[in-house]
Amino acid sequence: MTQGQDKFGGLAAAAQQFEATKRDAAGLVGGLSDAQLNWAPAPDKWSVGQCLMHLATSTDATLPAIDRAIARARERGWYRTGAVRYGWFTRWMTGSMEPPPKRATKTFKIFQPPAQSLRREAVVRALSESRDRLLDRVRQSEGLDMRRTIVVSPVTRLFRMPLGGYLAFLAAHDRRHLYQARQVLGAPGFGSS
Repeated sequence: MTQGQDKFGGLAAAAQQFEATKRDAAGLVGGLSDAQLNWAPAPDKWSVGQCLMHLATSTDATLPAIDRAIARARERGWYRTGAVRYGWFTRWMTGSMEPPPKRATKTFKIFQPPAQSLRREAVVRALSESRDRLLDRVRQSEGLDMRRTIVVSPVTRLFRMPLGGYLAFLAAHDRRHLYQARQVLGAPGFGSS
């Protein structure tokens, strides 16, 4: 394995997923009306638009934490080449995000998608721009020690993950909510209103 690679696929795999998220999201909503984009299978379930906006808003809420981790690693000279293996917590958290979801999880308030009606072009643009910002952080991470560089969650300082593991977690999070959006498209009643 080369620098930045690990059992999660490393920086290259994360970057590929973030690029795929942009393409997949545009494809998912390409033929939808705004009414279909905002249709939810139940009052307590998200619409396709909310699934995708959640990805954009939750990523943007975590960028300052990622930036702090990158800056700290550079200040302290935390560089590394070679394979990385993460601890059980990082592996478990990342695996828990993979689709299909094994259990429902409650979303923290700062990561909630907007409740108002969404427009297709705005959703696609917001998600694409958020993924471009995330891809920029992946590029900034090249050469850093992916295990020693720690990202502290904006929700609680108790939730910490190595930078490489956190990027793998975000890639799995993308897959989870793209899966969720596809489930909405296949839900009974979709497109009938």
